[in-house]
Amino acid sequence: MSFPELTADLLDTDLIHPAQPDEWPDLPDAFGALATTRRGGVSTGPYGDGRGGGGLNLGLHVGDDPDAVQANRARLRVRLPGQPAWIAQVHGADVVDASTVQPGGPVRTGDASIATVPGVVCAILTADCLPVLFADLGGQVAGAAHAGWRGLAGGVLGQTVAAMRAAGAGEVTTWLGPAIGPSAFEVGPDVLGAFDTALPGQVADAFRPYPGRPGKYLADIYLLARRMLARDGITRVHGGGRCTATESDWFYSYRRDGVSGRQASLIWLK
Repeated sequence: MSFPELTADLLDTDLIHPAQPDEWPDLPDAFGALATTRRGGVSTGPYGDGRGGGGLNLGLHVGDDPDAVQANRARLRVRLPGQPAWIAQVHGADVVDASTVQPGGPVRTGDASIATVPGVVCAILTADCLPVLFADLGGQVAGAAHAGWRGLAGGVLGQTVAAMRAAGAGEVTTWLGPAIGPSAFEVGPDVLGAFDTALPGQVADAFRPYPGRPGKYLADIYLLARRMLARDGITRVHGGGRCTATESDWFYSYRRDGVSGRQASLIWLK
């Protein structure tokens, strides 16, 4: 089935605008940034908007109609200065130069990307994992990282910062996008152990015992990300107030629904 692009239907109210002063107050004017929700697209069923309308699923790998996904991506594209650099995310820590990701070109695998060229759009897809956007205060380098618990514990945020610094970034500011919140992120001792190894003695307050479920915890991925960023010298951290699992009319959530779409977090140099 083919879908009309209907680009005007993706409204500002369907999107999150990190560049607003109350969202990311120290983001330099040199950057643009957006985060999508499940609203404003043409996808149906579990990929819909959760309110009986079309959903803005942007993931081609989740079982949705590929024509619907392409129509959704076309709606997003008109809000951006270039095609998003979609990468194949694998819950690791590799960082890709977004300028090397070309439409129709080879698929690049990684869980973060950076950009130093205006109009190159770093893009991350999530549906509970934590998206983190990065900008250097000098206005020279942008970055975006996909931080599920494995990638977060494995150092993907630090790898992104290191790649940005190697590309000329100075002090870096970050924004934590929508992810599964601390009242919904159930984990086992393997996750606790991974972070205790990554951050010895710094994670006990990020894991709350799950009442009535011995050996299970409720983890605060936002707090863990802040600790990982601080380990790498990043103290300018904003966002971190949304929950994909509990805000079902706003966000896709794999943990909540099993079959689910994907939303995107994007940043670029103007």
